[in-house]
Amino acid sequence: MTTATTADPRFAAARQVADAVLLEGYVLYPYRASAAKNRLRWQFGVLVPPAWGPAHGEHAFQRTEVLMEPRGDATLALELRFLHAQRRTVQRALDDGGFADTDELHLADRVLVPWDEGTEEHVELSFPVSELTGDGITVPFTRPARDDTEAVLDTDGRTAGRLVRRTEAIEGVLRLRAVELDGAYRVFRLTAVVENTSPWTPAAAADADREAALPRSLVAAHLLLGLDSGSFLSMTDPPEWAREAVAACDNRHTWPVLAGGAGRADVVLSSPIILEDHPAIAPESAGAMYDATEIDEILALRTAALTEQEKREARGTDARAAAVIDLADSLPPEVLERLHGAVRSLREVTGPDGPEQITEIPDEEAVFRPDTPWWDPARAGTADPARDRISVDGTPVGPGSRVLLRPGPRRTDAQDLFLHGRAAHVEAVLHDVDGGVHLAVTVEDDPGADIRREQGRFLYFQPDEVTPLEDA
Repeated sequence: MTTATTADPRFAAARQVADAVLLEGYVLYPYRASAAKNRLRWQFGVLVPPAWGPAHGEHAFQRTEVLMEPRGDATLALELRFLHAQRRTVQRALDDGGFADTDELHLADRVLVPWDEGTEEHVELSFPVSELTGDGITVPFTRPARDDTEAVLDTDGRTAGRLVRRTEAIEGVLRLRAVELDGAYRVFRLTAVVENTSPWTPAAAADADREAALPRSLVAAHLLLGLDSGSFLSMTDPPEWAREAVAACDNRHTWPVLAGGAGRADVVLSSPIILEDHPAIAPESAGAMYDATEIDEILALRTAALTEQEKREARGTDARAAAVIDLADSLPPEVLERLHGAVRSLREVTGPDGPEQITEIPDEEAVFRPDTPWWDPARAGTADPARDRISVDGTPVGPGSRVLLRPGPRRTDAQDLFLHGRAAHVEAVLHDVDGGVHLAVTVEDDPGADIRREQGRFLYFQPDEVTPLEDA
């Protein structure tokens, strides 16, 4: 039977990261609707109406597949979260008591402008895992269209205008299915599909742009999954016996990671933004700034430095933007100092007897070790990226060498994966302070390779991510 989970406590820690996923890029510095970067919004996890999506290269569904080991009569809790974009228009008050649309409504403390607001939506369900087997379960959901009007009062209590919000209808469906896999362990593959099933079809060319589709879309859609008894398997670092089954999982337009704190495996966050297992919000963060790819300290200082007119425009753009302005203006010095930097862990970089002495440096390849700082000017073998060579599969590799790129999926990003199997030229051998070695390369047949060399803008791979090729 389907029941509401009512803010499942297991999701409390994961929900902090899920909130960041929900609102990533919602409104960006300088937090004004007039800023160019705030005119193209809703980039992540947008599930559009199926009649509009295929012709415009966007998706109407997302599919999550993850392995789980439920114990006994385990129950699966699920929370679908997304933003529903509602269109806000601004009207000024007329002398005759009526209202008229306006591009700007100037008030003493803010400047109101038309804007698409995002309201949070949740679909919360709970099922015994046994009910998900066989054909699974299909749960439709709807959000009706509505119109709301909010009076706007100036600081003197006078009616200055009103805000008119139009929310379009949304229809969707959740499909859940669990299949027990063959093997020595009781393991299920859980499939969760979220689909926009809106019947809306553009009636005219004017309705065929993204702005018309967005109010009928599920924005930043993601799932929280939890087991009351049992655990999920990591999709990025599964046990050896489960690697083949994990590789067979089909995840589309989203990616599931273990969430809810280090060491826990009973909660999964399936996110349209690529994350690692057990993601967490930095404890130094003083509040949401809706741009988790930036540094809080920089955003706070820049925001505090906005002019009063710019702050009035930001406050009138969105309530969340107004909260960022108030946060930046109220941060005490000790909080700003805490944002300046943090040491997550300390470790000993030398042995108890001090640095190990290197008595001989081979001619063909320099030897660098973590316990011998490469920046020590007294050392005989200082780093020279333009001449250093290292051994890869028994072959000396250095500047001018040709290599085949085969980036490792566990420590690379999606862009590097597109270069798998491409040939490249090594430009330099670099050594970091922890003793790691990195190869700076340019890809063969890259028309911008000369510019990259001139500017020193290379791609970087580790030695075990390349295979030596015969030099041209």
